[in-house]
Amino acid sequence: QVQLVESGGGLVQPGGSLRLSCAASGSIFSIYAIGYYRLPPGKQRELVAGIASGTTNYADSVKGRFTISRDNAKNTVYLQMNSLKPEDTAVYYCNVEAVTIATMKRGSYWGQGTQVTVSS
Repeated sequence: QVQLVESGGGLVQPGGSLRLSCAASGSIFSIYAIGYYRLPPGKQRELVAGIASGTTNYADSVKGRFTISRDNAKNTVYLQMNSLKPEDTAVYYCNVEAVTIATMKRGSYWGQGTQVTVSS
């Protein structure tokens, strides 16, 4: 199994910054992709940013403001969010696609979610 522990959410004023982190642990054989999704109130879940095969991708709405990075040694992903807007308000979920040692099969794993609220 893979456990994901998220941290870093909170309340911030428009224009402010937050940094989310997600640490993966467990019987991980290999991580294929890691990233963040978000669920805005009343809307569908959307991909915010991800890293797969060394390539990063971002939602158009966050390009130039958010930066995703990964520490392979710590199996941790970070999402630096700058110039935050009220429309960035959402629950942010970390997602990992990984193969576990126990099953040697690829699976998708989710963090518990962290609330980000951008408001004055």
